[in-house]
Amino acid sequence: MHDKGRAALGYRIRQRVNMDTFYKGKKVLITGHTGFKGSWMCKVLINEGASVTGYAIEPPTDPALFELSGIRDSIDHVTGDIRDLSHLKDVFEDKQPEIVIHMAAQPIVRDSYKDPVYTYETNVMGTVNVLECIRQTESVKSFVNVTTDKVYLNREWPWGYRENEELNGYDPYSNSKSCSELVTGAYKKSFFNERDVAITTCRAGNVLGGGDFANDRIIPDCIRAVEAGKEIIVRNPSSTRPYQHVLEPVCAYLMIAARQYEDKSYAGCYNVGPDDVDCLTTGEIVQLFCDKWNQTGKPGKKVSWRSEKDGGPHEANFLKLDCSLIRNTFGWRPHWHVDKTIEKIVEWTSAYFAGEDVSQVMDKQIEEYMRAGKGYLTP
Repeated sequence: MHDKGRAALGYRIRQRVNMDTFYKGKKVLITGHTGFKGSWMCKVLINEGASVTGYAIEPPTDPALFELSGIRDSIDHVTGDIRDLSHLKDVFEDKQPEIVIHMAAQPIVRDSYKDPVYTYETNVMGTVNVLECIRQTESVKSFVNVTTDKVYLNREWPWGYRENEELNGYDPYSNSKSCSELVTGAYKKSFFNERDVAITTCRAGNVLGGGDFANDRIIPDCIRAVEAGKEIIVRNPSSTRPYQHVLEPVCAYLMIAARQYEDKSYAGCYNVGPDDVDCLTTGEIVQLFCDKWNQTGKPGKKVSWRSEKDGGPHEANFLKLDCSLIRNTFGWRPHWHVDKTIEKIVEWTSAYFAGEDVSQVMDKQIEEYMRAGKGYLTP
């Protein structure tokens, strides 16, 4: 379908379906819900009235947003390893989900160099296991597999990668996610042509937000430096990445899952990234964090940064996404630029350091984001 035709179809779908209440009572299964992005996903769905089942290992960090926000008590939490097909099948059979969002992964590039076998087992065979469960579960109508902008063969060019570019990630993490895309495509063609289930993969840029405690990520590193009263160390300040608040891709995934649930023609592959102005160097994003944090005026908490190489493994210098397809198909666009994103991170982190209820901060930020976008399921 041509872009103009898809956009027109999107308009008709919006008129036909009350998307603001779509998830109320829907049975949604999320893998990887105990992670940073998964916790924000759960929060949004809880607020929308969905019946949420989460399948994941215990939270991968300590502290963990999943625990701090009280999500464990608000959903059907199942502790399980995505590599355990038998257990995963039992959960699918028991819960009979309508919508599945696959986010479970080993997500850290440097960790993938340390343990490539675990990375491939989790990111490739984990995807196989989810798709196999969907193949055997008639209740599923919509599936979104969340991958990464790093799935593309990175040629270090200055324009954005499109969905039809070659998939061939460099490192074990990126490559395993490329494989996850290929596995999804193969299952889709082999088993789902005659099934009423819509399948999409989403490739998101770098995600930022309150409550990310992962190792080897730039904003969590900044926050740890603030907490320790130390200078921030940046190993590659000139590398360029597409930065976006976590609510941008989370709500885009939910939008796609809902639209393709109603109309299978929306299924496909979509980049989910920020506007070009939010593709910044690491040095620029760290300086923005320092400026925003120092503006809070907290005594003894001023922060600065310096560049220092650490001799680590290969990292891409330039990575950017072309998000024309999701914009033209759904009328989707980002609602918070990187300046607002860093403000929200500082807001969440300040509340966390002060011992305040971060769950309420999340609810407040979600409500504000929805107002900015007039609902996350509409452009």
